[in-house]
Amino acid sequence: MKVEIWSDVACPWCYLGKRRFERALDGFEHKSDVELRWRSFELDPGAPPVREGDPVQRLADKYGMSRAEAVAANDRLTSFATAEGLEYHLDKLRSGNTFDAHRLLHLAADKGVQDDVKERFLRAYFTETEPIGDHAALTRVAVDAGLPADEVDDVLATDRYAEAVRADEAQAMAYGITGVPFFVLDGKFGVSGAQSSDVLLQALRQAWAAGNPLTRLDDAGADDGGACEGDSCAV
Repeated sequence: MKVEIWSDVACPWCYLGKRRFERALDGFEHKSDVELRWRSFELDPGAPPVREGDPVQRLADKYGMSRAEAVAANDRLTSFATAEGLEYHLDKLRSGNTFDAHRLLHLAADKGVQDDVKERFLRAYFTETEPIGDHAALTRVAVDAGLPADEVDDVLATDRYAEAVRADEAQAMAYGITGVPFFVLDGKFGVSGAQSSDVLLQALRQAWAAGNPLTRLDDAGADDGGACEGDSCAV
């Protein structure tokens, strides 16, 4: 079963959704049969490589809140992250354009280490407050996550994987995805938002059942076999 997750590396709910999905996957009976692929989505495609200024005030200005309200909103989100074992420093984030990070995630997919690189990018941004749009920071973090330094340099010096990122974004538009994280299971089932692990586990089971229907072989012309139902057994 294929699971595709559209998300951005500068999205706090996406990091939460990753953890909740991992917990759901750990409880899924067919975990070894799941193929996971991270898909690109830019929340702010027009952002500069590194955005300067106070992230708390920027949040307040964006949503028309007071600074105190923005601090409280960040505190609530941080508490959700803590509950998932994550460490957020939302008041110190160094946001910026994530297009190059997504290109490196496509390189990581080709190298078979996409999930590791995705995790490392998220931790670098939300926990270590690395500037996710800065090439020097991206290179350092990507190599630390296992990507070859020469190929990271090549990607960042060219437009390699740009079409792959745009293709992901076009598919998101075709699906009607307007926010992330967004989970697509076997191309048929969609789950929006950082839902609880229980909800995500239920979605995995439903998608698996739809893709692997059970065919009964004892319905036509077969004698009744001995069976127990509830607290009684046929004799």
